[in-house]
Amino acid sequence: MFEAELAVANRDSSILNGLAGATVAVSLAFLMLAITYGDLAGTKFSGVDDSEDYGVRVPVWERGYLDYITDQDNGFVMEFGEYEVLETSNEWNSTHVFVEYELPLDEGGAAPNGKISLAYWRPNVPEGVTVPVIAEFGPYFQEPSVQTPTIEVPGSWLGEMIIDQLLPHGYAFAQISVTGTGRSNHCMDLMGNAEQLGNDAAVTWLGSQDWSNGNVAMIGKSYDGSTPWQAAMFGNEHLKTIVPISGLIGVKELMWKNGSSEARAPIMHNGVYGSYGVDGDEEDYQNLCPDYIIGPGTGVGAWAWGGEAAGEYWAERYFLDRVIENYGGSVYLIQGMHDWNVDPHMAVPTMNTLIDNGIEAKGLFGQWDHDYPDRAIQLDDRSDLGGRGGEAFPEMIRFDWMQDLLEWFDYYLRGIGDKPGLWVEIQSNQGSWRIEDRYPASDTTELVMALGSDLSRISGGQTVLPDASTGPVYESAPLEETLYIQGLPRLHVEVSTTTVGGQLYALLEDCDGTNCIHIGHAIMDLRYHQGGDELSPSWAPIVGTITAKMEFFALDAEIAAGHTIRVSLVSTGEDYLPASTSSIVTIQEGEGSTLQLDTFQPDDKRYWTPPVCTHTVCL
Repeated sequence: MFEAELAVANRDSSILNGLAGATVAVSLAFLMLAITYGDLAGTKFSGVDDSEDYGVRVPVWERGYLDYITDQDNGFVMEFGEYEVLETSNEWNSTHVFVEYELPLDEGGAAPNGKISLAYWRPNVPEGVTVPVIAEFGPYFQEPSVQTPTIEVPGSWLGEMIIDQLLPHGYAFAQISVTGTGRSNHCMDLMGNAEQLGNDAAVTWLGSQDWSNGNVAMIGKSYDGSTPWQAAMFGNEHLKTIVPISGLIGVKELMWKNGSSEARAPIMHNGVYGSYGVDGDEEDYQNLCPDYIIGPGTGVGAWAWGGEAAGEYWAERYFLDRVIENYGGSVYLIQGMHDWNVDPHMAVPTMNTLIDNGIEAKGLFGQWDHDYPDRAIQLDDRSDLGGRGGEAFPEMIRFDWMQDLLEWFDYYLRGIGDKPGLWVEIQSNQGSWRIEDRYPASDTTELVMALGSDLSRISGGQTVLPDASTGPVYESAPLEETLYIQGLPRLHVEVSTTTVGGQLYALLEDCDGTNCIHIGHAIMDLRYHQGGDELSPSWAPIVGTITAKMEFFALDAEIAAGHTIRVSLVSTGEDYLPASTSSIVTIQEGEGSTLQLDTFQPDDKRYWTPPVCTHTVCL
């Protein structure tokens, strides 16, 4: 499910006291660099003079020389803050308020009297000193199903870290329950208009307090990483920066790709989140909102038709277009390239869309699953060899991430420090980190391989049956040199079908003669053969062919010399439903059916090694 259970990382906040004693020797960093990247160490890494004192605020490619804590369960800042948390009347030193706002009457439920539950923590600063606010908005605070007893308790997955490490630098922190969850009233609107309005009202409240300097940041993962996009749509003057971590730019975009539906899609609204906010009290009637009632039907309808069954349910829950139109702040976009929960197409090519529209943006894209960049145990547990992130472990662990957040927030919320580098830090599937100005990059070379010639059919016929039992498998000759691929590969396939419909799932693999590992995958309902989210205007079943313009989910891969590239075609794949219009599909081989890969030269890139992991899971 999307995030019905939280991947929380419990840890002892007292570890911070050991900051001065935790070290990683420069010699170890160079040793691990050489072991991990081989020849890359000598040709692609820009070193620094060991005799010079760089302090702690150095470019990312120089952080491997510094003494980060790398033996604990998460990352830590490198700088102590001077402030303690301001004590309050409860044991958690938090303050709870309700933020009231007006709900349109057509939202039903509690309209017009919206009420958002919000808890916050403040640093104990001198009288008259104002501070910015870092906030996490989501549905998990004070929900029994995810074991958060009350919103006044900082979340162990993110809140504790921010309070322990960033609050001492002069930041307040807030946790906010979205509509219909925790103690917030109304219904669980699943990122709809009511939820969006409540989030905007809470941002305004946080930026308007006499203890606030007026600047608010939003951060979170998964659902909590989607609320920042929602709030950014309003152009709220207080929202200066957002840090979406595996968040959604749109709800339908999470679960549908070119008309094809994930298995969870039809039940997402009420099946996964339907019980949130229902606790047996007299306010439960407020869950009878129009969108709550029609939610399940829209999911089934999108599987059947690939889009809106009726009304504007999905359009209301698409955020990126309104962010581009209205938002004036910055974006620090974080995404796991092996995230099968929130796929990387939420970040790629979103990153370039932000850049092209003048929004200051930075990307951090590593080969982890649905998690934070610095959680050693979780990243180990969820990284398996065979193309599931294992080849990039432990280099994926970013123990410098909390320091990175501090420097980001200092600049965009307090106006201090140097401007962060507005680039993309991207990790390949084999573990190497490099810098790109944008992603996908603009300096790639397209490699085109035709099915049936450059990629020979090694098994199966040209027919793809609708039960996913059979389909053709194509493979290249052994590569003469290592191939570096990035971005969004395409597979354009000429096909014919027996009916109007059908579906194709493409699996891209790296094979060494004995084993194959997952590189990427693509899926398409053939009614959407031209790509995108709209039904194709023309369709010619039986009497002719169409070209299915498939696009793979974002990937970054190194395929070694001597290995082969394999493409397998079936009717559906992991996590996806069969098409509602199942059909036998016949593949036409030749120059009209091609795999298109965007390749680059590694010698033209800046590579580096992050602080080296010394946690027990890395040894």
